[in-house]
Amino acid sequence: MRLKHCLALLVLALAPLGVALPMSIPTAAFAQDATSEMPPMPKARPEHNPGDPVLPADANSNPDEVDAPAPAPVPADNPATAAISAAAAAPQPVTLTASITDGGATIPDGLVWRIFDTKTDAAGELALVAKSDSATAKVELPPGEYVVHVAYGRAQTSDTLTVVDGDNTKAIVLGAGALRLNAAIDGDIPIPINLVRFDLFTAGSDADRQMVAENLAPNDIVTLNAGTYHVVSHFGTINAVVRADLRVEAGQLTDATLYHHASQISFKLVSESGGEAIADVEWTVKTADGATVFTDLGAFPATVLAAGDYLVLAKQGDKVFNREFQVLPGASKEIEVLTTVY
Repeated sequence: MRLKHCLALLVLALAPLGVALPMSIPTAAFAQDATSEMPPMPKARPEHNPGDPVLPADANSNPDEVDAPAPAPVPADNPATAAISAAAAAPQPVTLTASITDGGATIPDGLVWRIFDTKTDAAGELALVAKSDSATAKVELPPGEYVVHVAYGRAQTSDTLTVVDGDNTKAIVLGAGALRLNAAIDGDIPIPINLVRFDLFTAGSDADRQMVAENLAPNDIVTLNAGTYHVVSHFGTINAVVRADLRVEAGQLTDATLYHHASQISFKLVSESGGEAIADVEWTVKTADGATVFTDLGAFPATVLAAGDYLVLAKQGDKVFNREFQVLPGASKEIEVLTTVY
């Protein structure tokens, strides 16, 4: 091949001078369409002088090609590069809005926005990059990927956010509803609001439930994500407890009243029926199986007990008086303990 290549170069060099080559030297023949142009001849390789260093040959290189010089590296502090990087990192305007349901009106107030980077910090948590308490949040963020979290009462949701050059907008649907709780004694007997509280859990088994809200007062309106919740109503502080699973629908207020099988009970120690209460009495109330559920000291202790059978003990000095009694759902009831043996 190198001989053919040299011959071709020699032909080109001698053609203008009219020098003829001996016909006895074999030449390469190429089939070619008569109408096509002459294909370009390969470029001559630069001559190698005996004193020049010999470079190693690339097994894949073409001897007819000359390597182009590599472009000079761009300095890291090149002004153009710095300007491009600065423009790419420039904060861009972002507007965030939220609605209760898809296609619903924008929530006018009560929102808390938090925006996180998608990369974790040294503690392994997403870094908070922006926060807003405005219903329509307006922030500025460099282009990139983020996670947006919005809370409305106890309803909350998260979504991804991509910030690009120019104005950015994001509308989030919370899918939230509301729950209002109340309680009463069987027979629609009202309960003083200071004696009732509610705890709210996620649905599921006891082991899987998670606390959503606790110590809610009657008639409080709680905003929640749509779904099923487990409600626990406490009447008093002892054993009057009612549970229920309630469904919250998006865009709706759910009203629920839980009914207790219990009653308010007060005690007094008297020497005769209807007499004056004796002071400085130690009180103990036990269930039918002997478990102590209530203790107090005074002349007029009061509590709330679930329906059932109980035993009350009244101790004055070194004397103990007792009485068995039954609690039925209904209005408050007073239990007298006489200073005689029952």
